[in-house]
Amino acid sequence: MLTEQREMIVQRRTKRVQFSRAFEITKNRVSNSDCADIQMAKSLPPAGHYNANYGNFQSELYAQIRHEAFGEDIGQNSWLTSDQQDSFLPWLDLSPKKILLDVACGAGGPALRIAAITGCSVVGIDVHEQAVTTASSLAAQCGLGERVEFRSIAATGPLPFADGSFDAITCIDAINHFSDRLLIVAEWARLLKVGGRLLFTDPITMTGPLTNAEVAVRSSAGFYLFVPHGYDECVISQRGLRLLVCKDVTANMAKVAEARRVTLREIEGVQVYEAQQEFLAVAARVAREGRLSRFVCVSQKLS
Repeated sequence: MLTEQREMIVQRRTKRVQFSRAFEITKNRVSNSDCADIQMAKSLPPAGHYNANYGNFQSELYAQIRHEAFGEDIGQNSWLTSDQQDSFLPWLDLSPKKILLDVACGAGGPALRIAAITGCSVVGIDVHEQAVTTASSLAAQCGLGERVEFRSIAATGPLPFADGSFDAITCIDAINHFSDRLLIVAEWARLLKVGGRLLFTDPITMTGPLTNAEVAVRSSAGFYLFVPHGYDECVISQRGLRLLVCKDVTANMAKVAEARRVTLREIEGVQVYEAQQEFLAVAARVAREGRLSRFVCVSQKLS
């Protein structure tokens, strides 16, 4: 048993390295317009101060920023790093022949990495058609087109999948963009197989006092649902899921927000630069002070 576990660990490490190399090569083949969509990972349109990141995806300076902020560029958005994704994988219990649904997948980098490492199949959904087009192109070029499928679907209501279709569901830093969390989690519970796992991160959980100015800046990119600590656990319970993990991962968010606060005035222009810097400054400060936190919640469908 121990020998098999060691072999699995070695195999997954090898697959991580292989995917990282393949993704870098593949990413450079994608057109500038498609690459701009690789960062489009939200289910609602981003505000103008995010668009500079999308439009300059291929620039050398932005590549350096992503490397410094995330450590490894896997086409992720928001606060996810590759190391953190690695820490999430054991909770998902994925393997070949299992199927993952990734909600608000953007252009698919993190979902493709999960497929490459675990051997599972993936269905990714996102409201942005161009992001989904890019994701499909990346999947084909990474040699994962047979196991990974991306669809342009709004995730705010019933989804076009049968009951019990998936072994696991993920939603990274996007659940806060959906207005009816009870409805959303109920739909995800419907889609899970018995024993299936749900993992989502909520990056704007209120754990301290916030001023109206801080809330305005932190929610300046579209619709945001701020909830108190404990709310997600209640929703999970009300929808018949068993909570397995609820872990504070705010430190990662504060670190990434600080790292992304760099001088980009010449590329972005004064107005966008100042708005983006204010957003990142507030995000870093309220996270560092423990007033607005990020939690990962993992639950299981029992019946």
